[in-house]
Amino acid sequence: MPSVVRSATLARGAVLFAVTALSITACRRKRPEPPAPTPTPTVNQDSIDAENRRRAAEAERVRREQFVRDSIANAARQREAAMAAARSTLLSAVYFDYDMAEIRDDARATLESKLPLLTANPGLRLRIAGHTDSRGSDEYNIALGQRRAASVKTFFTERGIDESRLEIVSFGEERGTCSEEAESCWSRNRRAEFEITAGGDALTLPGRAQ
Repeated sequence: MPSVVRSATLARGAVLFAVTALSITACRRKRPEPPAPTPTPTVNQDSIDAENRRRAAEAERVRREQFVRDSIANAARQREAAMAAARSTLLSAVYFDYDMAEIRDDARATLESKLPLLTANPGLRLRIAGHTDSRGSDEYNIALGQRRAASVKTFFTERGIDESRLEIVSFGEERGTCSEEAESCWSRNRRAEFEITAGGDALTLPGRAQ
C-alpha cells in the first residue's frame, strides 16, 4: 500500500476514534435532571373556617326545621287523640237495672263526664235513644225506653244544658246488642245510647283555646 494511502487511512481512523471517545465521554457525563419539586399547596385557613361555619349553620337550620315539623305533627296527633277521646266520651252508653229508668251511680259518672263537652260546645246536639231487653210487650218496652231517654235528658237539663239541644227517642227492644235469653245479654240491652246530631265536626275541648 502506498504510504500516502496508509497515512490517510490512519488519519481517518484517528478522527473516528476521537469522535467515538468524545461521544462516550459526553454520554457518561450527561445525567438526568431530577424532577422539579411539587409545590406545597397554600392553605387558606380563613376559607376553611368560613366553610365549616356555613356547614354548621346549614345543619342547624335543617335540625330546627325538622324539630318544628316534628312538633307540629306531634301536636296534631295529640289533638286527634284528644278529639277521639272526646267523641268516645260523648257516645258512651249508660245502663239501667231491670224495669227501671232511674240513673244508676255508674251511669251518673258517665253522664257527668259528658257535661264539660256539652258546656264547651253550645252548638253540640245529641239524640238520646232508650233501649230495653227482650222481656215485656213491645208497647211496654217502647214506653220504658222513652222513660230511660227522658231520665237522661232530665239529668242534663237539671245541670244547665238547654233542652232544645237534646232529642229523645225510644227503640224498645228492637235494637238489642245481643239476643241471648240471659242476664249477661239483657243487662247490655237495658241502655241509653247517644248520637251527635250537630256540632260534632269541630269540637272545642274543655280548657283549651281554639
